[in-house]
Amino acid sequence: MFERPDVGERAVLVHIDFTAHDGTEDPGEFRELVTSAGVEPVFTVTGSRKQPSPRFFVGEGKLEEIRDAVAANEADVVLFNHALSPRQERNIEHELKCRVLDRTGVILDIFAQRARTHEGKLQVELAQLEHMSTRLVRGWTHLERQKGGIGLRGPGETQLETDRRLLRERIKSIHKRLEKVRRQRNQGRRARERADIPTVSLVGYTNAGKSTLFNRITTSSVYAADQLFATLDPTLRRLELPDIGPVVMADTVGFIRHLPHKLVEAFRATLEETTQATLLLHIIDCHDPRRDENIEQVEEVLAEIGADEIPMLQVFNKIDLLENFTPRVERNEEGIPVRAWVSAVTGEGLDGLFDAIVERVAEDVVHHFVLLGPADGKLRALLHEAGSVLSEEYRDSGDTVVEVRLQNRDWQQLLSRAGVNEKSIRLDGGHA
Repeated sequence: MFERPDVGERAVLVHIDFTAHDGTEDPGEFRELVTSAGVEPVFTVTGSRKQPSPRFFVGEGKLEEIRDAVAANEADVVLFNHALSPRQERNIEHELKCRVLDRTGVILDIFAQRARTHEGKLQVELAQLEHMSTRLVRGWTHLERQKGGIGLRGPGETQLETDRRLLRERIKSIHKRLEKVRRQRNQGRRARERADIPTVSLVGYTNAGKSTLFNRITTSSVYAADQLFATLDPTLRRLELPDIGPVVMADTVGFIRHLPHKLVEAFRATLEETTQATLLLHIIDCHDPRRDENIEQVEEVLAEIGADEIPMLQVFNKIDLLENFTPRVERNEEGIPVRAWVSAVTGEGLDGLFDAIVERVAEDVVHHFVLLGPADGKLRALLHEAGSVLSEEYRDSGDTVVEVRLQNRDWQQLLSRAGVNEKSIRLDGGHA
């Protein structure tokens, strides 16, 4: 769409600290983003200001420094670790005579490279088009004129207006197709709900090790790499848990600090897998120096998509990078597992994590001792058929004390099928 050179492989990065603003971006993380996009950062220009310049974002002296860095390093593109307005991008490009991208543009480029499924590609295209719609004027300034010539004289519409109209139509078309994908996803989710299949969804900051852990737990082969946004499309796998049965585990796109709102909106269909989960596994890179800030960012995004009320188990990953650290599971005052320390690479602590997942998902599992008489043979047979009998004790009277453990809904269904009153057979028990 734009008649300008493509993004090159050599980039000058620009990072400015603003004293009047909180929440400054991390230059190290931005360098990782740029590398993940397949671009080589050759030089970083840093500086500080009270607030951005309305015209060039940076001051004229800093702009001259960037121009010199581009020339000295033969850079093809200048990447800002900030959000630029369309006007600022246009002005900087005009001065530097090279392509300029802001932080959102870099993230969108990575997403475009990583999308594999039809839905993922649609979501990326939607985010790109919505980001591009405010920047169209930059690419088409040479066409901002009326169409003319014999038979074509008169007002008509400018080329720019035509392109804006086509862009709006394409965005509208993608929204319709994504709505269809969302309905299909909802149908699959409703089918799982009817079958009472719980969903465990992995969430976390990008590059925290979600896909590596997902592969370990599900013995799957999802693409995992030490780079930002290695996973873009959601992946679902079926898993069998003791006492619970089948569970669907979902690996989702990683979050990032100040994730652009357009991306959150565009990926809402993907993130809905998170909002409908039975349990969230919040995967955290425990070796990251900005660990606590990353946790806050993930929790902010979860709140934004309406998933902050879902039960959560924090999983502190990469303990193999810590010295003399042994894996463990931490519990709250009520004895419920809330935090697990593991290494997805070495497998340390995964047994404890697995038990913690079972315990959290199985909060609706009942553990009962029941007294079955000779007339309760049907219920006894159904319990054995369901594989929920842990032990049996025979009494001289001919009765049997059976220890059972199963989901509460299955327990109620078996009682109904056998026509037995729970109060007449329960000896002792409660929730596991």
